[in-house]
Amino acid sequence: CLRGAEQARNRFQSELEFIQCLANPNYLNFLAQRGFLRERPFINYLKYLLYWKEPEYAKFLKYPHCLHMLELLQYEHFRKELVNAQCAKFIDEQQLLHWQHYSRKRTRLQQALAEQQQPQQQPPPHGNAATK
Repeated sequence: CLRGAEQARNRFQSELEFIQCLANPNYLNFLAQRGFLRERPFINYLKYLLYWKEPEYAKFLKYPHCLHMLELLQYEHFRKELVNAQCAKFIDEQQLLHWQHYSRKRTRLQQALAEQQQPQQQPPPHGNAATK
């Protein structure tokens, strides 16, 4: 059924967009301050979204660290702490530090790999056969 396929595609896109919003600590703070993270239906929805951890779904994520946040949102203590703007600010700063470190580390690894893959430069043989 074409209508069913369209509904499934729309649901997939909506859930994909929403789950990636969970990577933003300020958005999580917004949800917490408005009481969503205390509502049982919303908590159940967050539990339902755990299927995104499966590789066939996770491959579509542009911000895979949203999965870590989704995992943390399963814990009541974490949900309660997000009401505090300082908590969201701390998470935001930690993400930034992680990305900076990851970026530097990844660059060094890529440089080392490139150096390993370069063919060894061999000096030219002594004497040239063309001049004999």
